[in-house]
Amino acid sequence: MATFEVQRDQFMYEGAPVRLLSGAIHYFRVVPEYWKDRLLKLKACGLNTVETYVPWNIHEPRKGEFHFAGQNDLESFVRLAGELGLHVIVRPSPYICAEWEFGGLPAWLLEDANLRLRCYDESYLKHVDEYFDELLPRLKPLLCPNGGPIIALQIENEYGSYGNDKRYLSYIRDAMVGRGMDVLLFTSDGPEDHMLQGGMIDGVLATVNFGSKPTEAFHKLREYQADGPLMCMEFWNGWFDHWMESHQTRPPSEVAEALDEMLGAGASVNFYMFHGGTNFGFYNGANHIHQYEPTTNSYDYDTLLNESGEPTPKFYAVREVLEKHVQLPSLQLPEPIAKRAYGRVVMKQQASLFEQLEALSEPILRACPEPMEKLGQSQGYILYSIFVKGPRSVAQLTLQEVRDRALVFVDGEHRGVIERWAPCTLPIIVPEQGVRLDILVENMGRINYGPYLRDPKGITEGVRLDNQFLYGWTIYPLPLSSLSELVFTEQQGEGELVNSQPVFYKGMLEIDQPADTFITLDGWTKGNVFINGVHLGRYWDAGPTKTLYIPAPFLRAGVNEFIVFELHGTAEAVVTLTDQADLG
Repeated sequence: MATFEVQRDQFMYEGAPVRLLSGAIHYFRVVPEYWKDRLLKLKACGLNTVETYVPWNIHEPRKGEFHFAGQNDLESFVRLAGELGLHVIVRPSPYICAEWEFGGLPAWLLEDANLRLRCYDESYLKHVDEYFDELLPRLKPLLCPNGGPIIALQIENEYGSYGNDKRYLSYIRDAMVGRGMDVLLFTSDGPEDHMLQGGMIDGVLATVNFGSKPTEAFHKLREYQADGPLMCMEFWNGWFDHWMESHQTRPPSEVAEALDEMLGAGASVNFYMFHGGTNFGFYNGANHIHQYEPTTNSYDYDTLLNESGEPTPKFYAVREVLEKHVQLPSLQLPEPIAKRAYGRVVMKQQASLFEQLEALSEPILRACPEPMEKLGQSQGYILYSIFVKGPRSVAQLTLQEVRDRALVFVDGEHRGVIERWAPCTLPIIVPEQGVRLDILVENMGRINYGPYLRDPKGITEGVRLDNQFLYGWTIYPLPLSSLSELVFTEQQGEGELVNSQPVFYKGMLEIDQPADTFITLDGWTKGNVFINGVHLGRYWDAGPTKTLYIPAPFLRAGVNEFIVFELHGTAEAVVTLTDQADLG
């Protein structure tokens, strides 16, 4: 058993003052085989605490179906941190932001059009309660009063940036306390009046999140919380990347200066992030400030450890500042994890999406092109097909509220792309015999922050030719959760392989020993990569990310299967495995 509490302006652990020097590592963004490596590096930097979010959507991807094994094994991650002598801060759901798909909320919440998110809505809170009934008993034995390493839990997340429903925040607090979460509870918000007004709750420690100007931020916190320890719960020492934008970086000197000022004020700190990791699969989120902005699969974050876990100049700059304020042992890092450039992989087999629809999906008939959530789908792609009778002179094809990127085909011929951030219409002529219209829509990540959080995917309103809505659709949900039923054929020869239709390409690579590597897709346009049945993530020549990180545990000694799902075509069906990341 251990005690962790607040006394006046200090944190107290076992009756002695303690300053929390924490770093964020998300267990769900790092393969379990590397958890120990990342945690040891956090400790070597001079930190005494690790913080992690808990995303609801990976633990309950379908209503009532819970997953807490493998990369989802929160309990093992927490126990490992404790065994290494670290305190643990847990920031559980319901909402986490985190640049993560839907801010960690499960997409099936959107099946109910009347349900209201992140407020005192009884339908929503019923789902939260049922999830907490599964999650919180797993955390209870790991709390410090019960001999575990968890010293604090967060109530909601940056709620003042979203709303001001104190009845809701009180409900979440009471839901935790009622399930035995007898550790320090806290909130975290930006250091602005409306954020603190909306996000703070009586009897709960408030912390603030910022990347610079610590003195000003803590001064604002003191206006609302006269005493209690000062803590920056998210010190933004780097930033994340959006597709179609530049790679984000921040100089180590700026980070060091802000940290020094913070520690000089006697504050505690949590680096967001210490190690960012990867948004594997379809789990990246998106922002919507002025327009929709999807986040890349790399969550490198330009922080203390890079995406593949190597210390960066920022790591050493931070440790140098920490040595000014606390006594640290000599630096001892784990052995570096091997990286290898395996070279070219020729994708010798292929399978057309349109020829393989029955292997990937069961068709659903609907009058309207329903969004994914109405069909029980959360991620991936969805195909809407219809036969349009003719003749019909030129008419403008309109996708009313497409989310997020649609490829349009007429009788199998690619006619154009309609994107959420650049909506347009396409001219269509329907001959006397009619045409088959296929619309393949990609979910590029649900919004994870701000007022547009409710973000159904697919075609959310309807499809029109001029002002006439089209009815009578055949819909193919394509989550791409398994590709095992695909039938591939051998590609004859190499060279020009540009295809007007989406195609799966498959190749094999035999290796003697797995090591970390990076896949480059020069000459490819946009799509997804799967390795040995694991969905690595998306690629897109729009950048900035030019490589995808492959941890060694995704590979095996012997033959490895690579599948690339390309939407637009490639000049050469070859990928290359290199030992260097290129984030743009």
